[in-house]
Amino acid sequence: MRELTVAIDLYDRHLPLFMGLVPTPDELNIKFLEVGMAPPRRNGINRHRRMLVEKEFDVAEVSLASYIVAKDRGMTDLIGLPVFPRRLFSHNHLFVSERSGIKKPSDLVGKKIAIWAFQVTMSVLAKGDLLRDFDVPWQKILWKTQHPEEIPIEYGDDVNIEFLGNNASILDLLQSGEIDGYINPHPPERIMTPGCGIHRLFEETQVTSKTYMEKYGYLPIMHLLVVKKSILESNPSLGKQLISMFEQAKEKSRGFYVDPGFTQIPHVRIALEHQISELGSNLWPSGVSQNYKNLEDFIGYCVEQRLIPEPIEPESLFHPSTIQ
Repeated sequence: MRELTVAIDLYDRHLPLFMGLVPTPDELNIKFLEVGMAPPRRNGINRHRRMLVEKEFDVAEVSLASYIVAKDRGMTDLIGLPVFPRRLFSHNHLFVSERSGIKKPSDLVGKKIAIWAFQVTMSVLAKGDLLRDFDVPWQKILWKTQHPEEIPIEYGDDVNIEFLGNNASILDLLQSGEIDGYINPHPPERIMTPGCGIHRLFEETQVTSKTYMEKYGYLPIMHLLVVKKSILESNPSLGKQLISMFEQAKEKSRGFYVDPGFTQIPHVRIALEHQISELGSNLWPSGVSQNYKNLEDFIGYCVEQRLIPEPIEPESLFHPSTIQ
């Protein structure tokens, strides 16, 4: 087999892959590329577009929402693997300006909220969670987008979107009160600086996350792996081999935290113990059946937000050889 390019971000669960700690099946020649969505990354950024639109890599980590939209619009040359490298709670990524007067979720109605793009998975998740759990209709919020959609789409008249442009300084606009809130899967460090005039809407993040887990049973999926279908057709065992490699990497990365001095965060081992106690020990399961409710709920969000016209079965997102 020729060299197989795999574009993923630099997470702790991927370090064993970059470090060569996970054995590669003899017939495979894999090159792991560090490609992110925000700089700096050794092999560049804009991974979702480079895979979903330009088909640059053989395998890549991509946005769940954009993948669903691309499939609905006829993309047939890529297919999913039930590996989910990135998961986040939406509540931890919703920031508000102190000038906005926003104290609770219902205060978001009528406000101007900046997002990366309407289709971004975190945007879809946050809009869905706000409606489902707090009865906040996303139609009654003015969305200010920073970037074009990965997959072009026309929204209905009830979708209030204005394009800010990717050169806009969101933090300056928040601090001045020109926009009221911000949802971003990659919040800049400056936004967490004490006294900057910006804070999380849900300040008790651990309590909110525990409540979410108890109610729904999952840490929400952000990304999945996709692979070129032609490669899977010529190498039928490849899908399961890749899943196995990512599972091994995830397990090896957990071992890093046995050493309390592994990170620059002095209490990370205590935080891990607290997380296991509060949220459980298996927040990152692979496989379709283990993630069925999460996928089904998110697909419902995509339908409700006009991204796709009707629900699809979660199994349809993945290659049949990888469904268990």
